[in-house]
Amino acid sequence: MTDSGKSKNDFAVEASIPGGVVSLESILCTEELRRRPSRPPDYEKENHALVTLASALVDSQPNILQTLAETILDVTQCDSSGISLLTNDGRRFYWPAIAGRWTPHIGGGTPRDFGPCGDVLDHNSTLLFRHFERRYTYFLPVTPLIEECLLVPFYVRGKAVGTIWAIMHDDCRKFDAEDERLMSVLGQFASLAYQTLASINDLKFQIAEREKAETALQELAKGLEAKVRRLVDSNIIGIVIWNFEGRIIEANEAFLRIVGYGREDLVSGGVSWREVTPDKWREADEQALAELAATGICEPFEKEYFRKDGSRVPVLVGAALLEGRRDEGVAFVLDLTERKLAEEVLHQKEVSLREAQAALARISRVTTVGELTASIAHEINQPLAAAVNNASACVRWLTVHNLEEARQSASLVIAEGHRAAKIIGRIRALAKKAPPQKDWLDLNETIGEVIAMAGSEVRRNRISLQTQLANDLPLMLGDRIELQQVILNLLMNAIEAMSGMREGPRELWASSQKVTEVRGESAEERYEDRALADTEWTHALITMQDSGPGLDPKGLDRLFNAFYTTKPQGLGMGLAISRSIIEAHGGRLWAKANAPQGAVFQFTLPILMRNTNGRC
Repeated sequence: MTDSGKSKNDFAVEASIPGGVVSLESILCTEELRRRPSRPPDYEKENHALVTLASALVDSQPNILQTLAETILDVTQCDSSGISLLTNDGRRFYWPAIAGRWTPHIGGGTPRDFGPCGDVLDHNSTLLFRHFERRYTYFLPVTPLIEECLLVPFYVRGKAVGTIWAIMHDDCRKFDAEDERLMSVLGQFASLAYQTLASINDLKFQIAEREKAETALQELAKGLEAKVRRLVDSNIIGIVIWNFEGRIIEANEAFLRIVGYGREDLVSGGVSWREVTPDKWREADEQALAELAATGICEPFEKEYFRKDGSRVPVLVGAALLEGRRDEGVAFVLDLTERKLAEEVLHQKEVSLREAQAALARISRVTTVGELTASIAHEINQPLAAAVNNASACVRWLTVHNLEEARQSASLVIAEGHRAAKIIGRIRALAKKAPPQKDWLDLNETIGEVIAMAGSEVRRNRISLQTQLANDLPLMLGDRIELQQVILNLLMNAIEAMSGMREGPRELWASSQKVTEVRGESAEERYEDRALADTEWTHALITMQDSGPGLDPKGLDRLFNAFYTTKPQGLGMGLAISRSIIEAHGGRLWAKANAPQGAVFQFTLPILMRNTNGRC
């Protein structure tokens, strides 16, 4: 089936099914055809017709259908003959070949669903029509008019795809059974010839396409060869032709520069990729060779080469076997010296950044301790005053020779001295410069130490502080000083937030509990304290909750950004440092509004199981 351009004699489908037309049976006379007297077969003429079609096939004439139409016109002595074929979309027939008086109508056609050719395909048999313009009125303008039309199905690969037809334009002669037989025979032969010619044309097309593809491939190969040559000569990266024995057969100037050898060294055979590879990288080379043997290519990998002067150069190497060779290949070598230097510089910057962050955290701790000067002085003054009073009592008891009472007073002096020493020790730990050191610690004890340190500040600002610490928290792995810094920062922020309140309760709650991580939209929704077996708890949750003025919703997204602060004298580093400390411990720190007023700061730390050696 083939598409053809629409001609002036083509009939539109939508205009081809008028109302009130006569029935199909009224214009069919096929049975009458077979009852008519028939002339005897003229086998000589039939053979001549077949030879004509065969000659057209041998000559590979592209329009064998036109030869078929002219042959039908000759053997049937009709007035017009032709071929109708379905278009690719199956909606209409078109006429690629016509002989006789209807020749001007070549290229025309009829609808598939309402026309004589469609009737033949629907019945899948030969049909004889008389004056079919009475049913198919779109033939009325077509001249000369049709007296009789004999249509025979035309098959391609066993499927009816059209018709061959013969027309009588007057009643001087009528078709008979011999005409039907001849058209069927010629149609079968023409079908085979048509298929053969189509196969030949298809083969020619394939050969032409293959030749075109081969030409294009040759041009592509030439272009690719030129590009590869330009790549080699450009000396952007090192390119090496090598063999498995270790010999470097050819190399460009870029590779020779990388390893520090000259062209004369290469020509004399003095450069071997095995010998310029340090022992450290032999195993990587063997793995690459095994990959090449298995797949023909190897993924790029890093290694080193010895330069001619004995120094080492870091490189990235990728390789592939040459086509048709299993013992030779090509390698691409990229000098990584500049990248390694850049990585070292970056590493040094990272070290400097970590040191700067640690120094900034220490400054933050010292600043916080400085803000607690009055409170710390009060805390130290208490045990010192008690020690003085107990020492005076001891002297009095010694005066009256009451040694037992004197001993008890001296013991109290020692206890108060230890108490003062502990307070000073905690302050020194927060202020001193020391690298982070993680160890197993009691988180509740760590919270208690911070609360004790800020106790005077809590009382001075008339704040009610309540704690609810879980008694079943396991030991946590963390840096005690850093975690105290976080807790102290959150505690002091809450105290400062409530210190300026003129009315309303000043309440502060500190709590700890075990939780498990769950999916949630935000950080605070990721955890819940549902009842689980001890082995299923995943995190410890620490909460600092106050009844202060609360958080500004507009600044909530920037709350943990460096240098963002709502305090007149604040640096804006406390919360940023606190979050970085908690995240370095594998946890999260976030804030939200408290109900009915105030703020809630929460952070989590992962619960890690440790073995008998104290390791997690």
